[in-house]
Amino acid sequence: MGAINCIGILTSGGDAPGMNAAIRAVTRAAIFNGFEVKGIYRGYRGLITGEIKPFKTENVSNIIQQGGTILKTARCQEFQTAEGRRQAYETLQREGIDALVVIGGDGSLTGARIFAQEYDYPIIGLPGTIDNDLYGTDLTIGYDTALNTIMEAVDKIRDTASSHERLFFIEVMGRDAGFLALNGALATGCEAAIIPEISTEIDQLKELVENGFRKSKNSSIVLVAESPHTGGAMQLAERVKNEYPQYDVRVTILGHIQRGGSPSAQDRILASRLGAAAIDALLDGQRNVMVGIRNDEIVYVPFSRAIKFDKPINRELLNTLRRLSI
Repeated sequence: MGAINCIGILTSGGDAPGMNAAIRAVTRAAIFNGFEVKGIYRGYRGLITGEIKPFKTENVSNIIQQGGTILKTARCQEFQTAEGRRQAYETLQREGIDALVVIGGDGSLTGARIFAQEYDYPIIGLPGTIDNDLYGTDLTIGYDTALNTIMEAVDKIRDTASSHERLFFIEVMGRDAGFLALNGALATGCEAAIIPEISTEIDQLKELVENGFRKSKNSSIVLVAESPHTGGAMQLAERVKNEYPQYDVRVTILGHIQRGGSPSAQDRILASRLGAAAIDALLDGQRNVMVGIRNDEIVYVPFSRAIKFDKPINRELLNTLRRLSI
């Protein structure tokens, strides 16, 4: 690759609040440093189909407060094939795009890593996912907003749980990561969080019930991370009905409400910092790294590490939740 003159931006995978703030930051930081910018619509699919247009400062005006992504997003099976990636590379050459900034989660950065290796192409990744499951960064774009959405929903459900003296299982997103469930439980005073990280160690439902979690309460709320490892809220509720019929159980699945809404101040600031840092990385000659944040400092994490390693849960938070749920 020669000198970088034009930078492409795309969002891929599940949308996350703050993606638009990241698009804005990348665009404006790039223009500030003399680069051309092109927006690529519908993720990797747009690279294959050529859904691309030039971006100026005005293209990203008044979007920092918007949820979702103005560039749209899509899953793209074709990009998982060598032929699809070849078509994407031909599009980049035709459009004169010399480097990419990819905003997305684990799957998106995995695709970026494969493409970068095959074509020796400079890509910078931004961690855009509500799951907060990417290794090497304390926070991902969208996580804080989703956590606040969960908090607001659980606060409302607690009113009816208390009125009817019920046990509620509330299922939250997170795929194979329990960050939303665990921190959501702490933020809302839940009795427990059932998360995939410890599902192979103990029977979390059995431990919860047999430890007498309702000895001093007439209602209880348990957050459950959606995952095959936890079984999900519906499966756990079915177990309670069969094994502990004394409990009146209800289930709420929060679903895609967690991805929507105007991003929080923290997500807007995080996305702005990471977006600007992506351009700094390209100016420094870096490539094939994810921009993250650790201890409030910008860090650059190789794709291979961000994708390969599982982000560990903080076990001390589990202990805190147990102590405070009596």
